[in-house]
Amino acid sequence: MPKDFKCLYCDCYFSSRQAYAQYVNRTHYDINDTQTGWEESLSSITNENEEYEDQNMPPASHEYEDVLENTDVVSNFSKNYDINQTSQSNFDQSDRFEESNMEDYYSFEQVSPDRFEESNIEDYDNFEQVSPEREENVMEFPNEAYADLMELFIKHNLNNKTGNAIIKFFDKHSNLSTSPLPKNIEAGRKLMDIMNVQKLPYSKHCILDYKNKEYFVYYRPIKSCIESLLSNPDIIKNFIYKYQFLQSDGETLYSEQYSGNWWKNAEASIRPEAHILSIILYSDATTTDSLGKSSLHPIYISLGNIRTWRRNKEDAKQLLGYLPILSANNEGQTSRFKRLAPRETFHNSLKFLLDPLFDEDGIDFKINNKNIWFFPRISTVIGDWPEACTFSLTFKSANSNYPCHFCQTHRNDLTSIRKDCIIIRNKENMQEYYNNGSAESIGLEQVYNYFWTIPNIDIYAVTVPDRMHHLDLGLFQYQIEYTKELLGKSLEDKMNRRIAIIPRHPGLKIFAKGVQSIARLTASEFRDLMKVMVFVVDNLLNKDLSEVYVRWNRMYLMSRFERFTESDLENFQIAINEWADLFITLFWDCSSGMKMPKLHSWIYHIVDTIRDFGAINGYTTETYESLHKTYVKIPYRLSNKKDVEMQIMKNIRRRAMILRNQVKETKTPRALTYTAKLFIINFSNITELCNQQKNNPNINETMRKGFKEFQNCLYEYLSELKKSFTEGSLIKIFGSVTLKNGAILRATNKFHGRPWFSNIAVAMNNEELSKYQSDKGICYAQTLLITEVNVPNESPFHLVLVQ
Repeated sequence: MPKDFKCLYCDCYFSSRQAYAQYVNRTHYDINDTQTGWEESLSSITNENEEYEDQNMPPASHEYEDVLENTDVVSNFSKNYDINQTSQSNFDQSDRFEESNMEDYYSFEQVSPDRFEESNIEDYDNFEQVSPEREENVMEFPNEAYADLMELFIKHNLNNKTGNAIIKFFDKHSNLSTSPLPKNIEAGRKLMDIMNVQKLPYSKHCILDYKNKEYFVYYRPIKSCIESLLSNPDIIKNFIYKYQFLQSDGETLYSEQYSGNWWKNAEASIRPEAHILSIILYSDATTTDSLGKSSLHPIYISLGNIRTWRRNKEDAKQLLGYLPILSANNEGQTSRFKRLAPRETFHNSLKFLLDPLFDEDGIDFKINNKNIWFFPRISTVIGDWPEACTFSLTFKSANSNYPCHFCQTHRNDLTSIRKDCIIIRNKENMQEYYNNGSAESIGLEQVYNYFWTIPNIDIYAVTVPDRMHHLDLGLFQYQIEYTKELLGKSLEDKMNRRIAIIPRHPGLKIFAKGVQSIARLTASEFRDLMKVMVFVVDNLLNKDLSEVYVRWNRMYLMSRFERFTESDLENFQIAINEWADLFITLFWDCSSGMKMPKLHSWIYHIVDTIRDFGAINGYTTETYESLHKTYVKIPYRLSNKKDVEMQIMKNIRRRAMILRNQVKETKTPRALTYTAKLFIINFSNITELCNQQKNNPNINETMRKGFKEFQNCLYEYLSELKKSFTEGSLIKIFGSVTLKNGAILRATNKFHGRPWFSNIAVAMNNEELSKYQSDKGICYAQTLLITEVNVPNESPFHLVLVQ
């Protein structure tokens, strides 16, 4: 390899100008010569095979050059690093590396290993800081064009090469003597990193020094996260301050978290003029690449005061930080290391992150320019089963003697114990085991639990069962696996053939090869299987096999209710028990005695959890999993894979700066969305329309049948309501309507050239059951017409004519 570039400061040679520039940046940053000086020296070196990247740049000068040049260096070392106050130091080397291809980085030649190691590792711990005077002066972008460029660059995850090409194109064709844009994208990023933006501090803190290796928690102060949420005006519109006792037909109603018993009890423990601030934590380690060779452990925060539908939006959640992941190396088998990873370190990290919230006198947060007195309380911890065990410090293994983090039930009794014999775990009895040194005898780690010190929290109850991991990726996956084992090879092949020939349908995934690779299916794909498995296994083995899927679907649909009365909870528990009894009987020989903690937790604890924290929809990980893409996957891909957490935190801060002034009002979800309008008439013309269309040969027979019966059915409906439509009432007939749950109902002559009249299931009122033939309260029908009736000064009537 040719060596065309010799370093001006040492005896190293390099094959490319870019490699040399990077090397100087990393190893000779402390030389008194300014960057401009060595750039001029560098440009004097010639290479016939290489052109300088900015050689063809237009002559326009850049008024806003890199604002960090010639910044004073502060070399004080601290274990707490403020990312807001980092400048053109080794902390920013990660950004310089993004500027070029990694191939050039590996083309360094004749760099001594000692010097390379020193510049690559040790210097990362010696941060240069922007002087306070300089930082205070950088409050916003120099101009609108500059801001728009950085918004474009960050919003669309562009790389440096693309960003610099945009700058070059603009400077070439703008005909401006002075460019409003930065010299390059790197300069723009550095400007953003020193901008003094409130509520956007990011830092890192050394939480553990073990065997000469430091482990850091990269974080954003939790008060800052909460302030960001409370500064969003659209969130405040859907923000609840007080417990609400709800009733329906004289029964207690549980829906949002603020209607649950936990909120009621927590509110009773504070001053009446203060308010509960419900903290929801979600934690889950995730891989950063497709090979799974590296991972990060993010933790997020949201507020239970926000209504569930609004809290499910991404901007109603904040990244709190990245927890340290201890690498095992050769120490992986030592008992001390096993205890440290992830138990003591995990809880020490949480203590560092959460302690600022728990002041005895509460905390004031500003909402709409008014100080509101809150007492923050952790309401729910959302995560999969291993994560819940880490929070509660119970044994993670399903084979431990006491695997449930809710109660002290022995593994041999998980599915057979009586509900009134269950001993619930709580702070008092678990702390007694810990103090006696006998924690492991009850499936508890001999490690002090940080949550024992926090008021109004029972960590063993707030680690709520997550429907996605308990059902979609848990019990239903077991049910599929046990079904395959029960069927045997021949019938399993027949089952896969049945799955493969299912015709395409909107919103339904097609499994062309059956369920051969079930371990790789996602939660969404398992939900698609739930829709068809009851038909796939019909008459395949015996009636019990199809019945277990029927009972599963009934139970699963009830779990998605947005509100539960006491009678609903009783029916839900009955549905759970009916499915579980058949599941245990049918698959007993396939599961080694049904010693499954998730099955036990779902049977015995989910209903009590609904009473405490509201409907399950309010604490499922389904809406949190997508955060990994925003806060882990994409930022990791944009990094140079060196000092990853720090680069990611900076990337997220820049994105937050761009988006902080772009808060968009979220529309309240509509229960019905009509499309494909077919007819619109006055109520007085209904007879004329029905007479025309019931004999119209150009429409489908099903729709003609609908028009034949529409007028009589509508009049009968109005007479039961004792209503009459006045002049000016409009009747609209549509081809389709989208329901709140996303399902689409159709009644149209042509959908992609074919008629489509949806088949539906109707849950009948008890007083009407005797009039219809039903299947346990469910009637099946075909849609004939979809209508909306608008009456002056009244809410519209949404009516569907079915047969």
